[in-house]
Amino acid sequence: MRTLRRSATKMALSFSQIIPLIVGMILFISLISNIIPKSLYATIFRKNPFLDSLIGSAIGSISTGPPITSYIIGGELLKEGVSLIAVTAFMVAWVTVGIIQFPFESIILGMKFALIRNATSFVFSIVVAIITVLLFNYW
Repeated sequence: MRTLRRSATKMALSFSQIIPLIVGMILFISLISNIIPKSLYATIFRKNPFLDSLIGSAIGSISTGPPITSYIIGGELLKEGVSLIAVTAFMVAWVTVGIIQFPFESIILGMKFALIRNATSFVFSIVVAIITVLLFNYW
């Protein structure tokens, strides 16, 4: 019983820490979606599966963040007509590739490791996006 109470307390604490992040991200996305014209998405993503996945991975690599926020951003991108392959590549790269934290990672784990990990994560974000879209037959 004590373990259950402790687990419930930890879960409530974690949840209370996530809520401001989610609210902030929703507000940020609302602001961005009003600032950025809808036509910009059509110029960036051209419905070319490989190019869209490459662009999605590049944007996700640069704008690294917590996994939960990638779902919110991904949903908004899908609503704007961005292809599933671009959104999937974005989400995978968002979580796995870390351009922003690269300097810290290279100091702690070594330059060679950081380069190899980020490069393979970038490539696999594209591969995962293509496989996901093929599996769900949304090409």
